[in-house]
Amino acid sequence: MNILVASDKFKGSLTAKEACRAISEGLNAGSPRRDLHIESIPIADGGDGLAHSLTGFCGGKWVELEVNNALGAPIEAGYGIIDQGKTAVIEMATASGLAMLSPEERDPLHANTFGTGELIRSALSQGVTKIILGIGGSATNDGGTGMVLALGWRFLNDRGEEIIDLPHRLKDVVEIHPPQGPPLPPVLVACDVINPLLGPEGCTRVYGPQKGIAEDQFPLHEERLNHLVSLLGAEAQANEAGSGAAGGLGFGSLVFLAATLTPGFELVSELLGIEAAIERADLVITGEGSLDRQSLEGKAPFGVATLAKKHGKSIVTFCGISEDNLEDSFGEIIEIRNPDEPLETNMSNGKSNLRSAASSFAGRSLT
Repeated sequence: MNILVASDKFKGSLTAKEACRAISEGLNAGSPRRDLHIESIPIADGGDGLAHSLTGFCGGKWVELEVNNALGAPIEAGYGIIDQGKTAVIEMATASGLAMLSPEERDPLHANTFGTGELIRSALSQGVTKIILGIGGSATNDGGTGMVLALGWRFLNDRGEEIIDLPHRLKDVVEIHPPQGPPLPPVLVACDVINPLLGPEGCTRVYGPQKGIAEDQFPLHEERLNHLVSLLGAEAQANEAGSGAAGGLGFGSLVFLAATLTPGFELVSELLGIEAAIERADLVITGEGSLDRQSLEGKAPFGVATLAKKHGKSIVTFCGISEDNLEDSFGEIIEIRNPDEPLETNMSNGKSNLRSAASSFAGRSLT
């Protein structure tokens, strides 16, 4: 019996690789069958875990360096080099992510993507000819200005003075100049939202509150980003689906990097050979920490489940907690949490809970 285990992370508890290992160990321990062949592929979409998943699967190397977090504090971050040194895999969340800040530190008026630009700059120094950039999980709302400041773009006020305090002083900028030198290699952005940059469905109103933007600050953030759009003459790009991703980093990638935005799971699926692995399998197992309606919006487990159904394969989804009535999308859903324990305990016991749940499933279903 061929089983594909393609799980995403259980956020705050298990990485995608750890989740796949726990499920595989549980299946082997619980099933009396000795003909199980388990193929394990840790997955990700455009958010946390993209770089590690692709780098590990492709046998690439990991590059660590010190960069600035979203508020300018030094942190260790990294990126992957795959495809025989030709492609860099970067996720902005490792440098400019919300998870890098405590709730008390969130400051979207000043938070920027400079550290993401530092990762790109380092990758360019490695001689890569292609960049894959995942832009989920940001702490920022700067339109990508911090990123390109790190790449040598110059932002000038009406006196010709350089402004580096971005996005805080973005409205003082009257000219933007690109750096000298060769153009960037192709940049492919893994982007799993379709929001535009501005307006009711834009990054400020939809994603700003989770980053600390109060409702009375919406106009200020909108004005700053709208000013950026006007300076660049980039109204069309501001209206493109995904331009509002990661506090406008989607927009910044389009305008400054001439990037291509693509759904994260589609990108990952192609690189990891997910569809071919599903075709080889008799049973497909996926998972993530929280299964809810947002999981239907481009998240990796939903992508796996959709491909499994396309090929007529049985699908089982493990999760920490699930909303009701998602079985049509995810097949059999198995919660691993102990309902009598608090969230913190369940998360700390994630590995054993997942292994145990997989073992129980195997004992009753893989006989």
